[in-house]
Amino acid sequence: EAGIHQDGMLKNQQTYEIMRPETVGLNASKLVLGKHSGRHAFRVRLEEMGYDDLSKEDLNAAFVRFKRLADKKKIVTDADIEAIIADEIYQPPEIWKLNHIQVSCGDHSIPTASVSLTGPDDVEYRDAALGTGPVDAAYQAINRIIGVKNRLTEFTINAVTEGLDAQAEAMIRIQPVNGEQDYSMNPQTNEMFARTFSGHGASTDIVVASARAYLSALNRMLAAREEEAAVIGER
Repeated sequence: EAGIHQDGMLKNQQTYEIMRPETVGLNASKLVLGKHSGRHAFRVRLEEMGYDDLSKEDLNAAFVRFKRLADKKKIVTDADIEAIIADEIYQPPEIWKLNHIQVSCGDHSIPTASVSLTGPDDVEYRDAALGTGPVDAAYQAINRIIGVKNRLTEFTINAVTEGLDAQAEAMIRIQPVNGEQDYSMNPQTNEMFARTFSGHGASTDIVVASARAYLSALNRMLAAREEEAAVIGER
């Protein structure tokens, strides 16, 4: 798992292998990724998983997330890497960015969340809110900052892998509650239907994963509104 050993293995397997696994009918050696793994081993694993077309910027962003996760988990699995790529790379334009979040909750206290976001003007915004639970409090705090009315129509959260140190993967869907731009027409039936926007987030912390997913959905909705406003302005 040590980075220098993995780099040597990738350059020449005979450095640490006295016998090839294929000789005894096993699959090829697979490096274990952890906190000591380097960029080379991470990039090779991404290529093995089919992510061989990432830009240098995307690779750097994914590697930073990988190192943060590796500090919390002993072993980072392929499923963890899939979640990192989905959460870090395949996201809508980052109009609002989550800086940090802090929550306080318990069986004899009211859940409270304090959130810091960076807005489209590169200014940091902070606010706090109460909620029925820590996730709801985080959502309320984000709403106080961004001020976009919406309705949560779907929320799911799953463990990416087994174990207490597993990543949580949150998937949500929101629906705007006002404005003509929040409706679309079915080209086949000409019927209007309310638009929904989905978001994805992953973290070893359930609240952070949920906040990232919610912010992802909001960014997707705001980006769609900006695109529609630009189209209307060109007419």
